[in-house]
Amino acid sequence: MRSIFTRWTALALLACGAAGCVSTTPGWDAQFGAATRRNLAAQTLDPAAGADRNPALGLDGRAARAAIDNYQRSFARPEGQPAAMVDQ
Repeated sequence: MRSIFTRWTALALLACGAAGCVSTTPGWDAQFGAATRRNLAAQTLDPAAGADRNPALGLDGRAARAAIDNYQRSFARPEGQPAAMVDQ
């Protein structure tokens, strides 16, 4: 009885060891990051936009400067903290 158990145990260990020798990573490595690259490409509106010498129209200089100044001032004066709920 003991020799049968020993044989089955040895066979199971050999099978586990042989399964560890199988290499599946080259198939995975070839596709590594492909989903991320596809998602990034899907989010790109115009891939040639950097080569365009005619920039898009937007805010004039004064309005843009005022928007930036307002944004910067929003950090200078902190908003009031809401009252904390305290159990007494």
